Amino acid sequence: MTRTLLVAAMLPLLVAAAPTIPSTPDLGKAEGRCRPGESGPAFLVGVNGLKDRSGTLKVEVYPAVDGEFLADDNVLVAAGKTFRRVVIDVPSSGTPVICVRVPSAGRYGVMVLHDRDSNRKFGWRTDGIGFAGNPKLGLSKPKAAKASASAGSSPTRIDVVMNYQRGLGMRPL
Repeated sequence: MTRTLLVAAMLPLLVAAAPTIPSTPDLGKAEGRCRPGESGPAFLVGVNGLKDRSGTLKVEVYPAVDGEFLADDNVLVAAGKTFRRVVIDVPSSGTPVICVRVPSAGRYGVMVLHDRDSNRKFGWRTDGIGFAGNPKLGLSKPKAAKASASAGSSPTRIDVVMNYQRGLGMRPL
């Protein structure tokens, strides 16, 4: 009886500690990739302030709603929510401009990751991160309203300034 009570008491802790479904690297790529001559709603994301020319750049688009912005991609797609992803190698020169399609004109949260070691994970000591609206970064993720932009009915240009670890915080170089 005591053992059953102990297992029952620990069950919520075990469930909370269980690993979540890992991100699926190709999720959202087919929907996000722009076609040549794209004329529908999309973001043209200019990436400014790169630390170097190593690794990859990843742009992800989320609903501009707290709780859904930066949420797990598998959860968003399963719920029928907007999630788009485009990944490119960092070009050797110039300001990268990445085109990512969105389902319709409207407001979306946009995140850019400079994955310097191409391991598909954010390492705050090595990688860079930026958001639409270029919010000042603190110790937590920005609110969706500050990290979002409005897409028009045709490709809309936005510029994102990358932030890298400096001291105890993340800021532009």
